[in-house]
Amino acid sequence: MRYKHFKNADVRVSVLGLGSWGNGGADAQGNNFYGRFTEEDCLKAMDVLIGEGVNLIDTAPAYGWGSSERLVGRGVKGKRDKVLISTKCGLLPDPEEECINSASYPSVIRQCEESLKNLQTDYIDFYFIHEPDRETPIEETMGALEELRRQGKIRFTGLSNFTKEETEEAMKYGRIDVIQPSFSLLNQTNKEMILWAKEQGIDTMSYGTLGGGILSGIYRHIPEFEENDIRNNFYSLYYREPVFSNIMKLLETMDDIAKAHNRPVSQVAVNWSTQQPYIGTALIGAHNAGKAKRNCEAFEWTLTDDEISRISLEAERLGLTMLEPSWDE
Repeated sequence: MRYKHFKNADVRVSVLGLGSWGNGGADAQGNNFYGRFTEEDCLKAMDVLIGEGVNLIDTAPAYGWGSSERLVGRGVKGKRDKVLISTKCGLLPDPEEECINSASYPSVIRQCEESLKNLQTDYIDFYFIHEPDRETPIEETMGALEELRRQGKIRFTGLSNFTKEETEEAMKYGRIDVIQPSFSLLNQTNKEMILWAKEQGIDTMSYGTLGGGILSGIYRHIPEFEENDIRNNFYSLYYREPVFSNIMKLLETMDDIAKAHNRPVSQVAVNWSTQQPYIGTALIGAHNAGKAKRNCEAFEWTLTDDEISRISLEAERLGLTMLEPSWDE
């Protein structure tokens, strides 16, 4: 495993982190976001990742209505000293809606207590505001996070899905240690902000590394996912024409490089992201031990500078670098 040093947090973090969005399983509306899997499979994947040196697991109460946090709590039991836990506040599941913003001072304090209980721990390493709450002044939310830091219930403060301007405003009221934007070979829309944050000592946990699975190389024809699969919504852009066919052309270049190293295409995508000097750690989901092991094996080798350049130039030529996923309305 490779590691990077997070400046403001002053902590060593594996360049691969486990993203637990999909581990929440089905939500209250029955949306089973990433296909079918068992909790035991997810626990085995966590065990493999920790054994391979992955020391960061990211989750949130909005993932599976708290089930993802509870699963992470089970997975790190007896291994807490080996793992940095990242979770979030400010975006809560609601019985009548998918999620609601709730980042007031009392709400954040309450959410932290609930997460601590779910995670079976007495402190959280990285605590993020999941997304901006337009109804609550950021000063109020940051005040809650600073109080939780003083109490020792959280160690580091993060912002997820915030713009540069929103991040600058939050910095007026407390220290920001890390951000969590989407970033991949296909989606470099946040690169300018990530570079700016790096200059401030703020490191990045990026999500969407494999573009909803399309950069794994598994899908060579447009697949039919289950009705409520997230790839029919948040990542649907990648699975529609003409984008899909252009991604297939990009995969041909990645196929050549993968073949030269005798490695799967997914590891090419993982190394392309994690070898970017401005990315601290890339969050990737894993629902079984085999997938977890393959992801970790990406760090047994590296792409050359020429290979990174070749992939990047081909993505640019095909117009595939600014494809930011979003929820379909």
